[in-house]
Amino acid sequence: MADALFVVLRKVALSLGERTLERIGAEVVEAAPVLTDFEHSLKQIEDELLILQAFVGQVGPHKVGDKAFDAWLDQVRDVAHEVEDIIDEHAYLAAQAVDTGSFFKRKFRQIKNFVAWQKFTSQISQVEARIQRLGEMRNRYGISVGEIHRSNKLRHPNQLFMSESSYLTDNSEIVGHADEIERLTQWLLEEKQERTLIAIFGMGGLGKSTIASSAYKNQKISRTFDCHAWVTVSQTYQVEELLREIINQLIDQRASVAGGFMTMSRLRLVEVIQSYLRDKKYFIVLDDVWDRDAWLFLNYAFVRNNSGSKVLITTRRMDVSSLAVDKYVIELKTLPYAESWELFCKRAFYASKDNICPENLRSLAEKIVAKCQGLPLAIVTIGSTLSYREFEEQEWAFFYNQLSWQLANNPELSWISNVLNMSLNDLPSYLRICFLYCSLYPEDYRIRRKLISKLWIAEGLVEDREDGTTMEEVAKYYLTELTQRCLLRVTECNACGRPRTFVMHDLVREVTSVIAKKEKFGIAYRDAGITKVSHEARRLSIQKGAQSLNSLTSSRLRSFILFDPEVPSSWIYDVLSQFRLLRVLCLRFANIEQVPGMVTELYNLRYLDFSHTKVKHIPVSFKKLRNLQVLDLRFSYVEELPLEITTLINLRHLYVIVIHDLQQRSLDCFSAVKILGNICHLKNLQTLHIVSANKDLVSQLGNLTLMRSLAIMKVRQSCIAELWSSLTKMPNLSRLLISACDMDEVLDLRMLKPLPNLKFLWLSGKLAEGVLPLIFSKFEKLALLKMDWSGLKKDPIISFSHMLNLVDLRLYGTYGGEQLTFCAEWFPKLNSLQLADMEHLNWIDIEDGTMIGLYHLELIGLRNLKAVPVGIKYIRKLHQMFLTDMPNEFIQRLQGSDDDIVQHIPNVHIFDSSDSKAVNTFHFVPYLAKKYGPGATKYAPTYWGSSSI
Repeated sequence: MADALFVVLRKVALSLGERTLERIGAEVVEAAPVLTDFEHSLKQIEDELLILQAFVGQVGPHKVGDKAFDAWLDQVRDVAHEVEDIIDEHAYLAAQAVDTGSFFKRKFRQIKNFVAWQKFTSQISQVEARIQRLGEMRNRYGISVGEIHRSNKLRHPNQLFMSESSYLTDNSEIVGHADEIERLTQWLLEEKQERTLIAIFGMGGLGKSTIASSAYKNQKISRTFDCHAWVTVSQTYQVEELLREIINQLIDQRASVAGGFMTMSRLRLVEVIQSYLRDKKYFIVLDDVWDRDAWLFLNYAFVRNNSGSKVLITTRRMDVSSLAVDKYVIELKTLPYAESWELFCKRAFYASKDNICPENLRSLAEKIVAKCQGLPLAIVTIGSTLSYREFEEQEWAFFYNQLSWQLANNPELSWISNVLNMSLNDLPSYLRICFLYCSLYPEDYRIRRKLISKLWIAEGLVEDREDGTTMEEVAKYYLTELTQRCLLRVTECNACGRPRTFVMHDLVREVTSVIAKKEKFGIAYRDAGITKVSHEARRLSIQKGAQSLNSLTSSRLRSFILFDPEVPSSWIYDVLSQFRLLRVLCLRFANIEQVPGMVTELYNLRYLDFSHTKVKHIPVSFKKLRNLQVLDLRFSYVEELPLEITTLINLRHLYVIVIHDLQQRSLDCFSAVKILGNICHLKNLQTLHIVSANKDLVSQLGNLTLMRSLAIMKVRQSCIAELWSSLTKMPNLSRLLISACDMDEVLDLRMLKPLPNLKFLWLSGKLAEGVLPLIFSKFEKLALLKMDWSGLKKDPIISFSHMLNLVDLRLYGTYGGEQLTFCAEWFPKLNSLQLADMEHLNWIDIEDGTMIGLYHLELIGLRNLKAVPVGIKYIRKLHQMFLTDMPNEFIQRLQGSDDDIVQHIPNVHIFDSSDSKAVNTFHFVPYLAKKYGPGATKYAPTYWGSSSI
């Protein structure tokens, strides 16, 4: 609840640990007394904020809906933000003090900023006074821990009402989930003597309680049990209350009172339930379970008496659902569109014959249903709200256009926000604040794991555990937690099976955006008729309509993320001058050709993204960005980095990629950037893409022992031994791209030692003697392998067959022979296969039982392959096949006599690579959609669509 406190306390700890005085030295010796007092006062403020954080954490969950507490908490956030501003301003001035400009420039700044140093004293005093007033206000308005009421019913009336509503739902009103209901019924009726724990798992609003209720009230099921009970656990359950409620339902309330159960301890209550259930076949539903601890006492109370008893749990959390044994878990998904439409019409048009939608409202009704994205709670609630409104197009259009406002302010729709908010409020601070950051993305945007992790780290939201675990790995754990709590949905995994992209349900995003704005965390601007953004906003993403903003003067911004590609560069240059405390600047797809001059004055900047822009030159003044952690220049026009880049010792990820061949069929499909200077100082570097090799650089690489992902091109035989030596000093290296300087240069891998954690390998260039080296037998963990122009003389497939984890195999001009053979049982996990530009290849033998999971197949430029490989018919899971620049005879046979070989493949695409429109359609557009979501192509500048790709 007090996420701002969480952030500022982390910053306070970092600030106190940086020893600013030692770092800036004698250059600002005049400010030394001020800085000493500052650090002393900051430590006192840290102590106060820690106590405030503990108090809010203890009281907050029991004050939901308490307006006095909410108003007080808002004041706490303001104080936390004020402290954060002071710390970041302090960091800004400290970085400016060690700016490596000219002597006179530094002296001028020191004189100019000395007044700013002095201001810290008065600012700190004001904060201390405000903290004192917060304590007084808390006492004045009776905001205290107090005694938490034993009954959750009194504290959470809405929550109880929602649960009871699901329980009271008529089975005839249920739409969808037929398979899940049937499976649940079978499990409850099966003749199994031992007690069975069953779980229904899914995000809030999917209908978990409704499905449980349908089974609970099913007469056929209830008659098979001697007794049954239904209890709602909730977020603030108390074990004693749960046990008493179960006793009340199993026995009866009068007997409960007479038996003195109201005053019994929890252990005695457990014994009572055990005694009653000892010889009975029981069915108990535990609705809305939020943590595994709730099961500890209940597990003992529900005796294992081998009578065929069943316990059914509904939960939003995967860890809770894992309590169910033998995989008795039903994971609910959102409804498909057809069932969503049926459910909506049942509610919105219940009074009309056959629940038919009036023709004049159909278009708007379809948009509303689409907005609900298959969430039954939203469909039912919105449909019911619209059912008694006039069936006028204008009124429905107004409702749809104001849906975000309606969700936040309309009491009739409070069910939706209440249910979704419960998941948000259940998050610990470190997860909640990270999830709020996700709400800055547009609707249906695919949130990339690597990108969001870097943004969280740049903002200081990720814990540095200092135990050898990188912050990127901690951020990955955070994403896993959010996924297991059903707040993010995985949309794609990489070749290793690790989640690559996530998406938020649109209504979850709407509700979370409202909270983020209310708590001054951040604003997602969507040109909704607003011309001014609050100066209190600390993060801002502009999704469209940036030019309509008349006022954008928030000097408090820490993140500025631009999604609108139509904004003129002049607007961008002007607006950046106002955000000097930025930590994150993302101008991906922005229409700019040069780095805005103000950028190099952003001393606190951690993350800088100019990818997919027309930026060509990185200025020497980048040396000022000493805190920079991420520099992303992918798909820009930058081909050389200045010497000063090597002074950015905090750099963790450096991406510089210029693409020339989107199909990646040439040796020089990418440009390799030249890095001048010595990279030995970049000891924090984990990612380096793509650099041009030289003798000095490859030897310096050995100093970058934290490297996880490296792409290096223009490699010559003269420096290959030094490169292999450097690679062996990178124990965590998992991704490697090596490309030779030209088609005639040989890559001699015989001296390469095993890289134990390598999962991604892309080799481009001739291999020594046209033979795969023995080192390939050590690459058992590889999930993706791409080999280009290797000049192999022997069928390499057998040499790859031991790679049981291989998911993606791409061979481009790899082999000079005539036949490739895929034997049975090879490549059990292979999902994608691409074979390209092997000019002599005329036969591909595919045995039955090989590549049993293959989903995607590409055959490209195999000019001598005239017959469709017969074995393709054995690859039964093959879903799509792309054929590019294939011989006419091959295509004719595919469409004629060999049609039966591919008739099981739903999608077969044939095109010519000389057709630039087809290249974009089949390569660039899917690339953008895969990375950023289905609507991402609208963010691409027009130059991507040119024939120059």
